[in-house]
Amino acid sequence: MAKDTGTTTHVAAGELLVATGLQKRFGTTYAVRGIDLRVKAGEVLGFLGPNGAGKSTSMRMVTGYLEPTAGTITLCGVNLLTHPIEAKRTFGYLPEGAPAYPEMTVEEFLAFVAAARGYSGSEARDRVEGVIERVHLQGVRRKSFETLSKGYKRRTGLAQALMHDPRILILDEPTDGLDPNQKHEVRELIRDLGKDRAVVLSTHILEEVEAVCTRAMVINHGSVVFDGTPAEMESKAPAHITKNRMDHVFRMLTTGDRATLHAKHAKGARR
Repeated sequence: MAKDTGTTTHVAAGELLVATGLQKRFGTTYAVRGIDLRVKAGEVLGFLGPNGAGKSTSMRMVTGYLEPTAGTITLCGVNLLTHPIEAKRTFGYLPEGAPAYPEMTVEEFLAFVAAARGYSGSEARDRVEGVIERVHLQGVRRKSFETLSKGYKRRTGLAQALMHDPRILILDEPTDGLDPNQKHEVRELIRDLGKDRAVVLSTHILEEVEAVCTRAMVINHGSVVFDGTPAEMESKAPAHITKNRMDHVFRMLTTGDRATLHAKHAKGARR
């Protein structure tokens, strides 16, 4: 169990999400090995990693669904471990699967979320109408959640995350299941939201990182192996690689045999 050391985490101006020394151990196995994560207002961070890298575990710790073995988490200046209720009011979260009551209509579910967030009367109705319009759910508002396509389920999940207009958004695969037009709409929405919020976007689609994110972080085996802009990540690809350069760098960063890969690319470049 993580303990509050009583020390104050230094938060730089504009930093809304700060996690330092984040670790998670299951028995003798470390899923996360000491990640530092800082996201400012105006940043959209693409959080990347192969399956089993510790990405989902990290997001669950940052959102308070899983207690870290060690480390501190501060959201809008509020310590998540010592003031969990206050801290959780600062962010909106779209988890994997976007769980909801299957028999509820979209409108009913969002009204339920508004009430859970403390809204009532005309304010609750205005909040529900606002997110329905913002995420383009007008055509399915009276359909039950269980009858929705995967894409509309994801959009409904995104709508509930936006209900209280949070300063921090944590989104796990927000465009999963969307068709190309829907992906474009949601990416435009995320880009717009990221102008004055801190957004953490977990995705396995590198094209999405290039299209939406101002920064990319790659983790592997529970540790950070890259943190920089998408352009900086792409620049790590060897010069002779002209297509899918970010995909190439991602493989380079997350495969166990990186030294062999570097040698192979160098040999190919000399030919």
